Amino acid sequence: MKFLHTRIRVSDLDNTIDFYQKLGFELRDRKDSPQGNKLAFLEIPGAEHFLELCYSPEFKVEFPEDLMHTCVGVEDVIAYCDKLENDGIEIWPGNWREKFADPANRQMAFVTDPDGYEVEILPIP
Repeated sequence: MKFLHTRIRVSDLDNTIDFYQKLGFELRDRKDSPQGNKLAFLEIPGAEHFLELCYSPEFKVEFPEDLMHTCVGVEDVIAYCDKLENDGIEIWPGNWREKFADPANRQMAFVTDPDGYEVEILPIP
């Protein structure tokens, strides 16, 4: 058995694809479902699990804060967060540079996608 993908509803498919591509995801495929949804499939090269984005003009994206999040692992959290900031993505906590400078603190950061889904950033062990 394998965990294959995670599907999230989005309010603007192109904007959300752009956001996740800035995180390092690649667009694998786009298509329309038989139910009329517009779908995009994103993956991180080398990963088996992928992210399915689902857009439907009739569906309003609303969910409670902190309902769920995804997580990506990177080799160098500081360099990755620098890149994201340079691409205009806000990293939180806001003082991540000072926090990461202290070796006693765990390098863990978050970004928020256009619909409010959180993406956790951790070092690859």
